[in-house]
Amino acid sequence: MSSPLRISLMRRTCLVSSLALLVAVTAGAQSSPSASRTTQYSAGESSSASFAPGFDSSLDEGLPSAGQLRAAAAALGSSSGSGSSAAQDENGGGGGGRPTFWQSLALEFGGGTNGPLGSSSNEITWGGNFTVGAGYRFNNRFSALLEYQFIDDKLPGAVIAETGSTGGDAHIWSFGIEPVVDLFPKSTNSVYVTGGGGFYRKVTNFTDPEETEFCEFFECFPEEQNEVVGHFSSNQGGFNIGGGYTRRIGGLYHDGKMKLFADVRYLDILTPATGAAGIMPNGLPAVTVGAGTHLIPITFGLRW
Repeated sequence: MSSPLRISLMRRTCLVSSLALLVAVTAGAQSSPSASRTTQYSAGESSSASFAPGFDSSLDEGLPSAGQLRAAAAALGSSSGSGSSAAQDENGGGGGGRPTFWQSLALEFGGGTNGPLGSSSNEITWGGNFTVGAGYRFNNRFSALLEYQFIDDKLPGAVIAETGSTGGDAHIWSFGIEPVVDLFPKSTNSVYVTGGGGFYRKVTNFTDPEETEFCEFFECFPEEQNEVVGHFSSNQGGFNIGGGYTRRIGGLYHDGKMKLFADVRYLDILTPATGAAGIMPNGLPAVTVGAGTHLIPITFGLRW
């Protein structure tokens, strides 16, 4: 009968040998696993025959072979690689993983024209606009921008005459959140829908020519410039909805991130009505302006 101490010692020796073999196979440091196993087990058998008479050979049965260890290591590497590839494909493909913050940054810059709609044509006329925005591109189809827009429109003659001034304009500036959905994100030519809202400030100015002095080098000359002689303003919310067309530019096959865009929207600013009675604080007679300002801004520019 084998000694319990000797059997315990042999079990520990076999366990340590198996763990060492597993580390060597998975690290790729052993060039011939089958030869190592043969050498190892031959040495083990010789040792058992010489120094451990009566050793129970059934203790060797349950230990993994070198072929099984190699198969397990190959399966582990294969599953890790496929999982990594799937993660890369899910995050944009190309082996690049998730895009960085700067790669996901969305920008726009543009300008154009705008005109009144409906009853607002009695209060403002055509003018121009300037638009700039920055935001985040969540994926190639959806992005959200924080957009700043400035609108400059002239006033109709009837509104100007009501105050007794000779000119006037309306300035509107705003900050709004504008989600954008690209319908064909992988195409060179695409269309998108957008809409949002935010804070709007409208300032209506009335002007008269005022004589000023213009100096150049050592001489000064009198000249007339339009100066604001009266105004009223309001702060309120507003919203817009619309869409546009984009054409991708740059890149070898027009696959760059930069795009030309043309944008048309309906803009509704919730401005309050002003009464005809009374006098404005700056001394001009009060002017009648209805509630609400409705515009159609048309903008051209660049997007990234």
